[in-house]
Amino acid sequence: MNITLPLVLVLGIGAWATVKFLGIRLWVAALIALFGFYLAGTFLAPLIDQTTRSGVDAVSTK
Repeated sequence: MNITLPLVLVLGIGAWATVKFLGIRLWVAALIALFGFYLAGTFLAPLIDQTTRSGVDAVSTK
């Protein structure tokens, strides 16, 4: 049985858990999200996307 979850959902749950249980302040999480948003517009975005896809493929391969 396969379960399909969007990566953004998994990362969102991880961010929520980090703020809730590890005591990270919400503004720090927002700053990191904003950094990721602006990083997506740089020349590093294709490399980050390719690396993320490779990692997800490695985890989801039977």
